[in-house]
Amino acid sequence: MTCAHVVNVALKKVAGVESVEVSLNKGLAIVKLKPGNTVSVPQLWVLIHDKGYTPKTTTVSVRGELVSERGRLQVRISGTKDTMPLIADPKNPGAFTGAVNKTGKVVIIQGVMVPGKDLRAPVPLQISQLS
Repeated sequence: MTCAHVVNVALKKVAGVESVEVSLNKGLAIVKLKPGNTVSVPQLWVLIHDKGYTPKTTTVSVRGELVSERGRLQVRISGTKDTMPLIADPKNPGAFTGAVNKTGKVVIIQGVMVPGKDLRAPVPLQISQLS
C-alpha cells in the first residue's frame, strides 16, 4: 500500500467528500466536495497531518454571502452557519476591493488559505478572484 493510497482513502472517508486525487510526488491533493457539505479546510489539514504529512497552502472555492462583522469582511458560507475572514491577496488586491463593494451579496470566491502552526485555528481566505 502506498502513502498516496493511505492519504487518498483517509480523505475519501470524510463525510461530504465527493472525490480525491493524491500525488505525493507533486505534494498535491485535489479534494472535490459535495454540494451542501460542512467540511472545513482545517479539518482536512488535521487529517493530512495525522497521516504524517505537512499541509501547505490550499486553493479553495467558496460560495457564500459577504458580510461585515466588526468592520472586517467575511464570507458566511452557504449551507452552514460558519463565517470565514477574508483578506486581500497581495498578487491581486483589487479582488478584495471588489468584494467590499458586494457586501450583502452571495458570491463565489476563489483564493488561498495558508495553514498556521495550530491547524485548527481560523485562517483567513486570501481573495484571488470574485464572481
